Amino acid sequence: MLKKIESPTIIKAAGNKPKIIEEFIGRVNSNTAAVSIARMKSPTGWVEPGQTPEFDEYTVVLNGMLRVQTKDAAFDVHAGEAIITPKGEWIQYSTPGPEGAEYIAVCLPAFSPDTVHRDVITNDE
Repeated sequence: MLKKIESPTIIKAAGNKPKIIEEFIGRVNSNTAAVSIARMKSPTGWVEPGQTPEFDEYTVVLNGMLRVQTKDAAFDVHAGEAIITPKGEWIQYSTPGPEGAEYIAVCLPAFSPDTVHRDVITNDE
């Protein structure tokens, strides 16, 4: 059956600064476990803990620049570009540029706090 999404749900974000996550489709807003689709708005200087997710993530940057760090390299993804991050690979997202970033993230299967596997940050770091 068709399901119209009237509005997103705002999801609490991880990271050192406030970031807006608007989940349109996913476990919270539409009770969809197969895929999640969210619009992200990250301020300049935002960094989230590294993660090793159990889902593939497809990201399209709409405005600004998103940095995607792996264990081996860093990728600066600018407006109009996209990146695919495969499940099981350690990654860390940040927005170091002066504009921050706005982007769409699609996760297969849907994002879940239980399957993102964020790094544990201690007070010693």
